[in-house]
Amino acid sequence: MTQATGSASTIRRTVGAVAAMLATTTLLGGCGPKSEPASAPQSGPSASPTVDPKQALLDAVPDGTEGTFQFSGKDYSNTHSGRVDPASKAVEINTTGAPDDGITTKMSFLLIGEEVWLKAKFSGQPGLPKFPDKWMKLDRTKLADSGSIPAYDGADQGNAGPLIEAATSVKEESPGQYVGVIDVSAGNAAQVLEEGEAAALGEAAKTVPFTAVVDADKHLTSLTLKIPAAGKTKAYDYVVTYADYGTTPKISVPAGAAVTNAPKMAYEMLNG
Repeated sequence: MTQATGSASTIRRTVGAVAAMLATTTLLGGCGPKSEPASAPQSGPSASPTVDPKQALLDAVPDGTEGTFQFSGKDYSNTHSGRVDPASKAVEINTTGAPDDGITTKMSFLLIGEEVWLKAKFSGQPGLPKFPDKWMKLDRTKLADSGSIPAYDGADQGNAGPLIEAATSVKEESPGQYVGVIDVSAGNAAQVLEEGEAAALGEAAKTVPFTAVVDADKHLTSLTLKIPAAGKTKAYDYVVTYADYGTTPKISVPAGAAVTNAPKMAYEMLNG
């Protein structure tokens, strides 16, 4: 089984690109998208002795059959949260980028099929662009690269599947609680981290320890990777959490006063 990386990675790259652009362009002159701490251990059924623990973990990654659910997590420079509605091929993702040159970037994407809406807020320096606190409907045809913003691409927004696929060892230490080692330089796993990060880790990228928790319903609730330090980058935890399977509110199209068309400046920002 091969799984592509989800929209959260696309949004992280978009946030990073926007933050870098804001720090270096005339927008600063006044032109005017299967860390929260890992879930506590939860009891769950032991995997059958005949079931490979790695396969049991992969089977627990959300695939769209579980109904709606919430997710959250963090990587080196961003925190993420949101909800997924597989039946509607919809996801809401909220991302906050760590300050870059004093600029904090908060972006939210609402994706329903091929339709996409954006919210954006920037702070930390004068002269940053200001947008309405509404869902701004985007026209993909006005983007220089429509792939620079996300489309709904599956339920596993935290990219747990590609990471677990790259595991070189997995052990169920107690019912529903797993430990192991992941090679983050392999396949799609290398695309989950920030660009160039896996390469910077060198040989350490091949032995990144992880823990994971699966609940009594055999749903993945958390995955935590202990990413080691590399160069000037400090060690950190890559965290994914999934919760409220089947009880999270469905996602609907924004309407009325909650929505507006994206202004020209939004496209200029996204097009860099």
